[in-house]
Amino acid sequence: MEINVTTILSIIVIVIALVTIVINFINLPKADKIKNVKEWLKWAVVEAEKALGSGTGQIKLRMVYDMAIKQFPWLVQLISFDTFSGWVDEALIWMEEQLNKNKAIKDYTVG
Repeated sequence: MEINVTTILSIIVIVIALVTIVINFINLPKADKIKNVKEWLKWAVVEAEKALGSGTGQIKLRMVYDMAIKQFPWLVQLISFDTFSGWVDEALIWMEEQLNKNKAIKDYTVG
């Protein structure tokens, strides 16, 4: 079996990049981590709205929570579910504003 040097180097570069990203995120102050999570939640609530539609609040909340825990496993130890729910409410307010003023987002979300 012939070892492909380019493939090995590519894998090494990708691993180094991922490790660097993780280390940089871990070293962020708590406030910056929370800001990043809140920005990510904007995307997550749009995806939940698209998948489940309106009128499914508690199911959407659970979906977003499950997605967040997969994305940010440390979040469970950092905040309570009630705090997380409040952050989701903030993201939902943002989403409603976007749906009212941005046709592209409305078309993407509602269809």
